Amino acid sequence: QLQASGGGLVHPGGSLRVSCKASGFGLEYYAIGWFRQAPGKEREGVSKANSSGGKTYYADSVKGRFAVSRDNAKNTFYLQMNSLKPEDTAVYFCAAGGDLVLTDPNRDDFTYWGQGTLVTVSS
Repeated sequence: QLQASGGGLVHPGGSLRVSCKASGFGLEYYAIGWFRQAPGKEREGVSKANSSGGKTYYADSVKGRFAVSRDNAKNTFYLQMNSLKPEDTAVYFCAAGGDLVLTDPNRDDFTYWGQGTLVTVSS
């Protein structure tokens, strides 16, 4: 299973790092991903990376501001969010799955999903 954490309230322009800890499986064999769902909107893909980290994807809305990383020794991966904007406000979900999810930016058929953590960007 996956356990997301680290959400909170941050001012516009600020930074926040959310984490996702895996249990019951070895994260190093899996692609990782972050999704978000804002109030009244559909879920959207934010970022994903294959198991080796050699291939990554970022939504246009977060390119240059967000970065996905992992620490396999801790069985944990992260989403570093910088220069946050009010439109980044959403519940952020983490996911893990096979590397095939990187074959198309729109693929979201991950095997494991976390419960979500709320990020609010507001002054």
